[in-house]
Amino acid sequence: MKNSCVLVTGATKGIGWAISQRLADQGCHVVGMARNTADIDFPGYLYGCDLANAGETEELLRVIREKYPVDAVVNCVGPVMAEALGEVDLASLYQAFDLNVRVAVQAVQAFVPGMKARKAGRIVNICGRAVYGSAGHTSYSAAKSALLGCTRTWALELAPFGVTVNAVSPGPVETGLFRSEYPVGSDAEKSILSTIPMGRLGQAAEVAAAVVFLLGDEASYITGQELGVDGGGSLAGR
Repeated sequence: MKNSCVLVTGATKGIGWAISQRLADQGCHVVGMARNTADIDFPGYLYGCDLANAGETEELLRVIREKYPVDAVVNCVGPVMAEALGEVDLASLYQAFDLNVRVAVQAVQAFVPGMKARKAGRIVNICGRAVYGSAGHTSYSAAKSALLGCTRTWALELAPFGVTVNAVSPGPVETGLFRSEYPVGSDAEKSILSTIPMGRLGQAAEVAAAVVFLLGDEASYITGQELGVDGGGSLAGR
């Protein structure tokens, strides 16, 4: 992967940050997009963008496309929204689809013509075990399920051009966002750990390792697949 150019959305926090760091360690040129860019020592080229703004996102993607030969796209942005059925705010539902699906569609469409022309490329979408259902997370589960559907559809469309499209679905991962909802030692933390056969949280670096594998040459015959990084949390028999 050395010298490959990889675009990462949501690149400055949690899993996106870990992916960006690992890619840089592999010798890649990392182009990051994120809302918060102040005081961040990013391991590549970082661009500030309110990804919730479709017009601003489109304009920045145009700038990046003209400046960098992007070989791969990692769609990582996508907030978790906790709302029980009966309390789902439609604005939250729209936002979940907007950030998880619309941003991914925009990012891929910006660079897929170049990938098709080169007969090479990689796309990895960060989904989650919520695609199997997650009580209290209707909007998030629905949006990530839609992104998984995009993954499989794009894989079919792009396979003839040598472009692979896969998904990585993390389970609960030790990040600031996770801890805001599941504080250390809380009943909420104990409850979610009880759903993980391995009995622990994942680390962002473990998710990043899976992403980098799917971006590399050794994964050139893998497409349309979902790789769970969840400690067994998505297994039916748990």
